[in-house]
Parts: sequence; C-alpha cells; structure tokens
Amino acid sequence: MIAAMADKPEIDGIVLTEAQKKSRRQRSIAIALALGVLVVLFFAVTMVKGPAVLVRPM
Repeated sequence: MIAAMADKPEIDGIVLTEAQKKSRRQRSIAIALALGVLVVLFFAVTMVKGPAVLVRPM
C-alpha cells in the first residue's frame, strides 16, 4: 500500500495568473476595508447610545 502511494505523481495544485493574483488581492483589501468600516460604525453607534446600551430590563 505504501508503494502504491509513492507511485502517485506530485500535484502542484492550482497556479494563478498575475491578473488573478491582483484580483484576489484587490478583493481581499475591499473586504478588509468593509469590515473595518463596519467595526467603526458599530463602535460609533455604541458611543452615541452611551451607557444605556448596558441597561436592559430583566
């Protein structure tokens, strides 16, 4: 069984072109910026509401 596994050729996987790499990087940056804006928005809303956010009826 080990010999059969050793006979398999090595697969390099998917090789991206330069255009695909650039597109992936731009998409990753856009997602990171959108996430950052969302975090800042949540933080700002929390600061505007003040400590009343933590006061909830039981």
